[in-house]
Amino acid sequence: MTFWKEQYVYRRLWEDLTNTTYPTSDNTSRCGDSSSNHSSYNDEVQRQASLFSLYTELFSTVPSMIVTLMLVAYSDRGGRKIAIILPLVGTLIYSLSFLAVSYFDLSIYLLIGSSLVSSLFGGLGTFLGGCFAYVADLCEDGQQKTLRMAGLDMMIGLLAGVASISTGYFLRAAGFNWPFVTSSLIQVLILLYAIFILEETVKKPPADAFIQEGSTQRSALKQMTYGVYEMFTGASRRCKTILTLLMLVFTSFSFAYVGGISLMTLYTLNKPLCWNEILIGYGSALSTTVFLVSFAGVFVFTYCGVPQLLIVLIGILSVVTGMVLVAFTKTTLMMFIVKVPMLLSIMPFPVMRSMMSKLISKSQQGALFALLSFLENMTNNVSGAVFNSVYAATVAWFPGFIFLLAAGLCVIPVSVLGVVAVYGVDVSKEDKEVKEDKDPETLSEDQNDNTPLLS
Repeated sequence: MTFWKEQYVYRRLWEDLTNTTYPTSDNTSRCGDSSSNHSSYNDEVQRQASLFSLYTELFSTVPSMIVTLMLVAYSDRGGRKIAIILPLVGTLIYSLSFLAVSYFDLSIYLLIGSSLVSSLFGGLGTFLGGCFAYVADLCEDGQQKTLRMAGLDMMIGLLAGVASISTGYFLRAAGFNWPFVTSSLIQVLILLYAIFILEETVKKPPADAFIQEGSTQRSALKQMTYGVYEMFTGASRRCKTILTLLMLVFTSFSFAYVGGISLMTLYTLNKPLCWNEILIGYGSALSTTVFLVSFAGVFVFTYCGVPQLLIVLIGILSVVTGMVLVAFTKTTLMMFIVKVPMLLSIMPFPVMRSMMSKLISKSQQGALFALLSFLENMTNNVSGAVFNSVYAATVAWFPGFIFLLAAGLCVIPVSVLGVVAVYGVDVSKEDKEVKEDKDPETLSEDQNDNTPLLS
């Protein structure tokens, strides 16, 4: 969906600003030599497209974050499906709005309003938070969590890659209306599956769930508040410190990675690459390889007993190398080649989710993934706003600067990761002592989840 959205907005802005039809058969007419009118128009279209993305992010960020935090935390009692179904409804609304704007040739700025409406249903952050909490419910030990969460990331990337490589031809052959129709129909099928076929994993409140005033019924807001509160107050001091540091690594890396990746399509539309929809499809489809190789990397490294912190470090260094190379790429061939170093860039996300999930009890998985989704959603939207602003300001003199910025910001998660390694991440002994003092009966349930993170 994002793949089509960026191209559609770019083409509409081109037509509105130049009063000419978007050139599709010959890229040189769109970004040729600097003396041509189209070349000067291209810089302005790049700037306006970047600002459009900025406005969209700003309007949808706050509602999406609040709904994400409430819904996924509430799923500890209300069930995981509510955090999966509502975002699907919001995405369907957003897809239908694109179809309406495209079919009736309405103002593209209506899409900013539709993104606000869809964000009231939670957005992608809520959906992923619900899915990861769902997966955590089905896992019995830490290694299983790591592999299953990596598998979930892989499936998301695999399907996105298949869609990207096929829709380039689809767009060229049928325009934008039919892809938007197809996307909407597929989302309807997914929504029906989630409602009527997907089984709920939370049948009743967990035995070790926190209950206020003897009541097991609580609003989403109260569940969010007490769930997150108990997640930190119920753990040992060392566990809370490690959990906080890991969240800082997670969010800072997400900020840098997503900020850089989000501008790849816009960057390749610009000169000197000037990609068309077919090349953009192939370029986006490389994400399939990235997710597959990252999953294979997590599987092999975990099987070989490589410390989880080292797996995270390898993934971050993969992103740094790839971003630096992309910043100086001038040809299509090199653009494909320089993405090879980024093949392990997804590894840190499932590994860190699994590491944090092992630090808390099973009754608090929804609260954890609610907070993670909230932080991820916030950092991704803020990074989108920041990176789009910087790109709009620097595109005229050095478009690749944005990728150097992303690589430089990766120093933050690497530094915090070093602090975690020095501090030590084996919290199992101290955390068990705290649980024994608090409630000896719940100790046996969580023994399998407290394995050392460096083993």
